[in-house]
Amino acid sequence: MSNSQYQPDNIFDPIRNYKNDGKKIVFTNGCFDILHVGHIRYLKEARSLGDILVIGINSDKSVKKLKGPLRPINSLSDRVSILSELKFVDYVISFEEQTPLELVKLIMPDILVKGGDYTIDNVVGSNEVISAGGKVKLLKFHDGYSSTNYIDKIKKH
Repeated sequence: MSNSQYQPDNIFDPIRNYKNDGKKIVFTNGCFDILHVGHIRYLKEARSLGDILVIGINSDKSVKKLKGPLRPINSLSDRVSILSELKFVDYVISFEEQTPLELVKLIMPDILVKGGDYTIDNVVGSNEVISAGGKVKLLKFHDGYSSTNYIDKIKKH
């Protein structure tokens, strides 16, 4: 397995091959600007739901649109490098759009995962995944862990 920061034309081939071999593909996404223990718990649990964990990560431009002009704190290449070092992460693929919908459609995971602060109705790609026979799983939200809260705490000190 390999981690990928860049999207060569064939990046989806190995993922499709795993799926064709009967492996369960799990997909989640986020900014992952400042990685914290809440992220680690969430990603480990996501990985436990299947065989291959694919993370869609917002580009720097996308993070700015979502979080404001002072974000991200860490560059895309740094965020990808950090996530790629986690032994339970198989692929990290960046996307430029505000949402990972096109990425979800390309990967068509068996299980689409988001945190418990979402509802299935507002998980981007849920309709597509469910229509294709997949599942959407909401994982427990770990209170007190938020990149924004950490940034605010640092600013106060």
